[in-house]
Amino acid sequence: MSDLAILINTAVAVLATVVLIVRFKVNPVISLVIGSVYLGLSAGLGVAKTVETITGGFGEIMVEVGLLIAFGVLMGSILNETGAIRRLVEHLLRVFGPKRLPYTMGLAVGTLLQSIFLDVLLVISAPLARRLAPKIGRLGTARMVTAMAIALECGIVFMVPGVASLALAGLLGVPLGKMLVFGLLLIVPTIIISIAIMTFLFRRGFWNEAKDEDHTLTREEDEDHEAPADGGKPLAGPAGGHASHANGDAATASLAHPAPAGAAVAVAERGDKPAPLLLLFAPLLACLLLIASGAILEILKVEVPWLQLLGEPVMALLIGLIGTGVVARFAVGQKRVELAISTGFKESGQILILTGVGGSLAATVAAAGLGDILGGFFSASTVAPLLVVWGIAALLHIAVGSVTLSAITAAGLLAPIAPSIGLDPVLIALAAGAGSLFMVHVTSNTFWLLQSLLGQSVRGALKSVTVGVSVASVVAILLILPMSLFV
Repeated sequence: MSDLAILINTAVAVLATVVLIVRFKVNPVISLVIGSVYLGLSAGLGVAKTVETITGGFGEIMVEVGLLIAFGVLMGSILNETGAIRRLVEHLLRVFGPKRLPYTMGLAVGTLLQSIFLDVLLVISAPLARRLAPKIGRLGTARMVTAMAIALECGIVFMVPGVASLALAGLLGVPLGKMLVFGLLLIVPTIIISIAIMTFLFRRGFWNEAKDEDHTLTREEDEDHEAPADGGKPLAGPAGGHASHANGDAATASLAHPAPAGAAVAVAERGDKPAPLLLLFAPLLACLLLIASGAILEILKVEVPWLQLLGEPVMALLIGLIGTGVVARFAVGQKRVELAISTGFKESGQILILTGVGGSLAATVAAAGLGDILGGFFSASTVAPLLVVWGIAALLHIAVGSVTLSAITAAGLLAPIAPSIGLDPVLIALAAGAGSLFMVHVTSNTFWLLQSLLGQSVRGALKSVTVGVSVASVVAILLILPMSLFV
């Protein structure tokens, strides 16, 4: 088959997947499999080889990241029960003060809290952000909403153990420790620079408080005196009200277990003092430190067997999960830990399946020979493929509204060229993640949650969320391009 035919069939497969999801509302998992089947058959792989490639691609990525995603989601679900996020934000406010809160909260949400799947993290932290916004002063709502949106979306694609970063690492064969180090190096300046740019725009008149803010929810909470600081019952209404906007990220689409209020009640009923905040996060911090240590040892080619064992991502996340469970058991009781684990198992299923079928499409693309074709196009440049993967991910996200789906699909299309042109796969992973952040808009359930839970109108959300996260997308790729000169 000619190179042109392979390119056309690949484009048709991707477009057909998008049309099935957007126009006909077919589940993304089914759509990806249909696209993979079409590409395999049209590329001449034959029935048996096509099925083998699809199932093999699914299995290969599950080997890489299946346990990692499951452990990360379970750890986040347990942390959710302890009320740790509420206390962390309050601590940040005390230490850094309200003026720096958008930056400090953004960095905390984007880095430390990424073991918690996105929508749950948003529903927990939104009431705190909304109530802290007036303390910042003028433009407090605009700055807090933008900081939350940028941090939430960047964290899921750049920071281990965010589910999209795990999926991208597994798909492209990037060691998880390396993904953690490079993701951290990218996400910190991206969040800081993007928030600073948006703050500059807001101060130049980009935000109109009268038209861009909606304080209905805040007024209702104040009147009813039913707004606990931990984000309890009042969240059920607005979250449920926009849960129908399900075209958003399938990997983070659960609101079934919105808040840690029950954990706070459980502690109060027993009359116990809350567990120290550092103790609640210690297992997660230890887990990330072990992964980073393993990566550093690998880079330096130093052999320390016991640390290499503990630094293996699966072992490190298992240690973090066990430690989080033990700490949470003393903090909120065994029953609530069991409830959190049950919820985590339910949520991890859809994440794993979506990641797996993304691997199926990537394997089919590679088997069709796209890598050799694109490798010839990009043989003289490492910048061009990064811009291409960013652009593909951006276009997919505009159409589909799923950060995870657009990132892994774009990365899968470009993965075959990395070895042939000497491009480090971690750069493709980061570029795909950056592109998938572009234009978070009305097709995303995260857009509607940020709009409703953080006291802004739809017009305001289009500025703070759509423009804000798009700025972060552009900032990220502009930071990735010079990285490619040294990696």
